Amino acid sequence: MTRGQSRALEAWASDWVIPETAQGPVDWTSRFSRRAPLGVEIGFGMGQALLTWAETDPGMNLVGIDVYRPGIGALLAGRAERDIAHLLVVEGDARVVLDRLFATGSIREARIFFPDPWPKKRHHKRRLVNAAFVRLLSDRLEPGGRLRLATDWEDYAVWMLGVLEAEGTLSNESGTGYAGRFAGRDITRFEARGQRLGHGVWDLSYIKQG
Repeated sequence: MTRGQSRALEAWASDWVIPETAQGPVDWTSRFSRRAPLGVEIGFGMGQALLTWAETDPGMNLVGIDVYRPGIGALLAGRAERDIAHLLVVEGDARVVLDRLFATGSIREARIFFPDPWPKKRHHKRRLVNAAFVRLLSDRLEPGGRLRLATDWEDYAVWMLGVLEAEGTLSNESGTGYAGRFAGRDITRFEARGQRLGHGVWDLSYIKQG
């Protein structure tokens, strides 16, 4: 962790970071001091895409969920530097956080970009995107809400597509198969490096049925 990330955690975590042990479901309207659609990014890494989302969509209340403290520190520093008021963090496991802190039908849009693919077959059970998690996430989406995902691991893309297609409450926005990269998703440094090496990227977009 850098000094800047550590200082950001010391300065702002008490105000802008919610622990997964908080009493829930959270009243997000009160927490943000305004009523607005709720967006969630799960596993935001160093926070680049989430900060861009916050800057380009000021009409949404945004929550990032992650356990990586250097990334949380970087996000808090970016929030302060860019003077973004409509962005909070929940530090914790996404499965626990969604179950405890978010009410049914409370999320307008959820994003999961480049989750750990756990490429070895014996580790597939650790993958975040599985039937139980998608079922929980779909329950937390409001009718008409959107779930966007991206991965640069083809095997995981196939896995996610199968899991999502099997969830009857979600509809593939592209009809069948994968979606193109939507304009609101930043190309991260990691993704750009992968593209230079010839790696593919697969995006998926699903809508919660009413």
